[in-house]
Amino acid sequence: MIVDCAIYREGHRSEGPRDFSDALDGARAAGGFVWIGLHEPTADEFDLVAREFGLHPLAVEDALKAHQRPKLEVYDDSLFVVLKPVEYEPRSDTVSSGEVMIFLGDSFAVTVRHGEGAPLAAVRQRLEREPELLGEGPTSVLYAVADAVVDHYLDVATELGTDLEELEAEVFTPDGGGSRHTASRIYNFKRQILEFRRATGPLAPPMARLAGVGSYGAGVPFVEDRARPFFRDVHDHLTRVNESVEGLDRLVSDILSAHLAQMSVRQNDDMRKISAWAAMAAIPTMLAGIYGMNFEHMPELRWEWSYPVVIVAMVALEVLVFRLFKRRGWM
Repeated sequence: MIVDCAIYREGHRSEGPRDFSDALDGARAAGGFVWIGLHEPTADEFDLVAREFGLHPLAVEDALKAHQRPKLEVYDDSLFVVLKPVEYEPRSDTVSSGEVMIFLGDSFAVTVRHGEGAPLAAVRQRLEREPELLGEGPTSVLYAVADAVVDHYLDVATELGTDLEELEAEVFTPDGGGSRHTASRIYNFKRQILEFRRATGPLAPPMARLAGVGSYGAGVPFVEDRARPFFRDVHDHLTRVNESVEGLDRLVSDILSAHLAQMSVRQNDDMRKISAWAAMAAIPTMLAGIYGMNFEHMPELRWEWSYPVVIVAMVALEVLVFRLFKRRGWM
């Protein structure tokens, strides 16, 4: 579905014509650019856009099928960037991701969105309130979308950190961590962090390339060199996010290990208690077994005080063993 189509001249909006070819020609003639927004377009809808703007077939295929990793690809007539916005639902501890594809050319920007998360209407409205930034051309669209996606990563990382602290407190309380579902909750939380990492981790090289940091010294086609400081800001935020994700992943792994260790300690305590009770049960069993053998020549059998002596011996030994196990913490 085509969500919006507009021509921007010197940072100000004018409605684009229905014919994309006319829109592109008009934008080039006026020194502006055309921005088309699509949401889960059909093959026929996108085929029209691809033909008019000369988009590369491989990039078009990726944009239609979705399920791509974050990446940046340069073609002869356009730049293709894939971003994965994420949403976090605290009640179900679930991270879900969508996809935003951006085609950038000399006088056009085409954004393709898959999923319900990260609508781009707010990004467009923000840019339209900043005509100076929008006047930088299609590069401003790529920057604004990337900035919005990465800033939301920071919010999601904060929410995940808060929920992980609650889970950690639950595991390490004296009576906590004993639930059957605790291990599954921790493991599920780790899976959500992995889903988050799939969106943030692969995005680092494309952002570094756009920002020109590290070994990426050469410029990127269709991206203005003066936009590099803006992309460096996005890259810095993304670095913070990736560091947070790494920390969350290590912490949840440590929590899972600690929980399993707690469960092992509890099982050992239970086994010691069972062993202690079994040892106490063995004393009367042994004495009763000895005097239940019915041998004819047993000196205590005909003794008048045999029965009370044996009972007193059982009780005394049981008390002695109980106090011994209690002192060692087995009872």
